[in-house]
Amino acid sequence: MHNFAVNVQNRVLSVVRNVLQQNEIVADVHPESRLVDIGLSSMGMVELMLKVEAEFDLILPQLEITPENFQSVKAMERMILNQLGSGSG
Repeated sequence: MHNFAVNVQNRVLSVVRNVLQQNEIVADVHPESRLVDIGLSSMGMVELMLKVEAEFDLILPQLEITPENFQSVKAMERMILNQLGSGSG
């Protein structure tokens, strides 16, 4: 399970870096980095949410689309692991 979580984190980091690059934001992103502090706008957050859904081939429930779940890579990783875990049980 640990390797799976590391894989999810790496994929989320990749998506975040891609969105930042598309929005011309230069930043060193770590799992604990707060995305708002890096400079990601609300439109960037929407773009990020859509790209996360596409990357993991899932549709996030409305209740999961909260600022808290998108505040950092680590928060998104937890949310995605919960979503993927809920579908496998």
